[in-house]
Amino acid sequence: MRRDTLSRRSVLGAAAGFTLASASAASVVGGAIQNEGGNVSRDTVVIREGTAEETTAYVVTADTEGPTALVVGGMHGNETAGYTAAGQIADWTIDAGTLVVIPEANAVAIEGGTRNDEEGNNLNRQFSQGETPGTELARDIWNVVSEYDPDIMIDLHESTGIYADDPMDGVGQAIFRSSGTEATNAAADAVDYINRDYIEDSNLAFQTGPFSLPGTDPSGLLAHKAARDLDADGFLVETLSTGVELQTRVQWHTAIVERLLEDELLLDDSGSGSTPDEPVDDEPAESESESEEPAESESESEEPAESEPESEEPAESESEPEEPVDDDADDEAEAASNEDGDEASDDGESAGNESPTAQIDVRPAWVNETALKPGQTITLDASGSSDPDGELVDYEWCIDKGASFDKTGETIEVTIGSPGEHPVTLRIVGDDGSTDTTQITLETNC
Repeated sequence: MRRDTLSRRSVLGAAAGFTLASASAASVVGGAIQNEGGNVSRDTVVIREGTAEETTAYVVTADTEGPTALVVGGMHGNETAGYTAAGQIADWTIDAGTLVVIPEANAVAIEGGTRNDEEGNNLNRQFSQGETPGTELARDIWNVVSEYDPDIMIDLHESTGIYADDPMDGVGQAIFRSSGTEATNAAADAVDYINRDYIEDSNLAFQTGPFSLPGTDPSGLLAHKAARDLDADGFLVETLSTGVELQTRVQWHTAIVERLLEDELLLDDSGSGSTPDEPVDDEPAESESESEEPAESESESEEPAESEPESEEPAESESEPEEPVDDDADDEAEAASNEDGDEASDDGESAGNESPTAQIDVRPAWVNETALKPGQTITLDASGSSDPDGELVDYEWCIDKGASFDKTGETIEVTIGSPGEHPVTLRIVGDDGSTDTTQITLETNC
C-alpha cells in the first residue's frame, strides 16, 4: 500500500494552473478528468509525439493552490524500480498544488532495457546548466519541466552497488540533494525515515550526499539543471538494483518520494498505507562486496556538519561526501547496467546464480600496458569475460580516474593522450542483472 493523498502545509506562491508547453514540444491529450471527490483534475502531456521517443507526462492539479512537485523516472532504461515507482506516483491524488510525473522519460532505452538510447546517448547528461539541452528528447522534456517550474524535483534511479568511499562500487541507497537548508534537511529527514521504518539490514541503510558542484563531473543531470536554473529543491534517489526484489525497491522509492513531498507539502497521513505490510528481508541474494555497509552511513544520515544554512553550492562539499563522478549511478554516478535482470530477482531464481567474471586483455598481446607512449593506441578486449550460468549482455568501460562508464562494447580502442597513469575499469552485466568489475592501469614511460 502507498500514500495517495498530498495536502498543503502552506501556500508557497506557486500557482496551481499552468499553460502547457508549446505544441512543438508537447500536446495535451484528452481533457481534465475530475476524480470522484472533485478535488483534482488530471491532464496528460505527450512528449515527442509520433516518434519512437514518445512518452507522457501526467499532471495532477488540485483545486487548492499550493507548490508544484515534479517526479521523473526512466531516464535510464535499465533502472526498472525508478520508472515503475514513478508510474505508481502518477496515479496519486493530491489535496493542494500540482504534481507532474514523467514515469518513462527515456522510452527507447526502457523498451530496449538499456541505460542509453540506440545512439548511445545518456539522457541524463544532456541538461547542462544555463544551456539548451543536448538532444531533441532532452529539450522537449526540459520544455515541460521549465513550463511547470517545480518547487521540488525528484529523479528516481538505481545503481548496481552501494554508495561508499569508492563511487566505482556504485551509488545505491543514497539520496543526493541540491544546496540550501530546506533540501539538506528534507534529505536527512527522508533518510532517517526510510532507515527507521523500511530498512532491517544495516548494510542497506540509505545516506545522503550533495550534488556535484557546477563545472565538475557528473554534469548535465536533469535534477541539477532544475535546481540551478529553476531554483527548485532537487533530489536524485538511488536504490540498489541487485540482490533486492523489485517490489522492495519500488517501495523504497515511493516511500522516499512521499517523505520528501511530506516535508515540502505536509502529506496527509490518513489512509496513506506508508508502513510496509510485512517486514521484508532485504538481504542481497548474492554476497558481493556491494552489500558492505558504507563507512559514512551513520554520520551521513545525520549530516551534523551542515549546521549553517547553505546559500551557495560550494559550501556543501566539506561536510558530506560529494556526489560521485560516476553517475547513474545513475547518477549521481548513476550506476551502470542492470538490464532486465531487475525483474529476475523477483521469483528468487537468481539466488543461486554464479557471478560473472570480468577480464581485460590488451591487444596486441605483446604490448606492455605499463610502458606505453603518449599518442599510442591499443585495443582492450573483454571477450575473456564469462558468466558461468548465463550470458553477458553488457560491457561498460570507464577510462581514467573520475570518469564515467560512457563507453560500451566487447572491445574498445584507447589512445593515451598524456603521460602518467590511466586506470581503466570494465564492468560486465549478466542476463540476470549480476555484475563484476575489473581494472587495469595504463602507464606511459615518458
